[in-house]
Amino acid sequence: MLDGDVFVIPCLSDNYTYLVRCYETGTTAIIDPGEAAPVIKALEDRGWSLDLVINTHHHHDHIGGNGELIAKYGAKLYGPRAEKARISGMDQTFAEGDDITIGALKGQVFDVPGHTSGHVAFYFPAIHALFSGDSLFALGCGRLFEGTPAQMWQSLCKFRDLPGDTMVYCGHEYTQSNARFAATIETSNAALKARCAEIDDLRSRDIATVPSRLDVELATNPFLRADAPSVAGDLGMTGANPTAIFTEIRGRKDRF
Repeated sequence: MLDGDVFVIPCLSDNYTYLVRCYETGTTAIIDPGEAAPVIKALEDRGWSLDLVINTHHHHDHIGGNGELIAKYGAKLYGPRAEKARISGMDQTFAEGDDITIGALKGQVFDVPGHTSGHVAFYFPAIHALFSGDSLFALGCGRLFEGTPAQMWQSLCKFRDLPGDTMVYCGHEYTQSNARFAATIETSNAALKARCAEIDDLRSRDIATVPSRLDVELATNPFLRADAPSVAGDLGMTGANPTAIFTEIRGRKDRF
């Protein structure tokens, strides 16, 4: 049995927020609550209170529920140190190299600029969970609102050495559209073709595609594979720098 668990809560139109429970201490956290009502219902259904609200970045669809949840439960607010001026009322801030805890669950913090300049991600090894916000998506990555392709590529590379059984809990249900795009990038990837079919089947039955396993992302997500020879070959960019290849992929996605 794991030391804790993660519960996926859909919110807004296509966001996910994540309820994390430490079984040893009973500590409960919500990560990136875009709205409060679905979180309150999930807590009441389980008979739980809320101790922590944790944000990966400042966009409203990830923090919109902060105020109501904090007012109702007296929860503490955690978030990225680099976005202290953009997320009001944070009780504790974090940056790369810091540890973050949810009860007895100890997590690692990554600085992952690109989508926003101060975006962070959280990895909790005891529950095999990476909360990537809008940096890494299933078969995709976030738009570069405040960063460069080089920054985002370096940010995503930080995840690649995590264990393959890490579950990626990202911010949105974008997987089907991401899959359609990915299939235009690495046309020779048999694992990607099979995954696209699986995703179409899941979505036809209104089943979530999130979380996804990191080893599956590493085998199929073109944004994690900019240094793969097969990607370079399919793009006609053999021998090109991975940053240049990532830039090309990101540019094509923006036009897709």
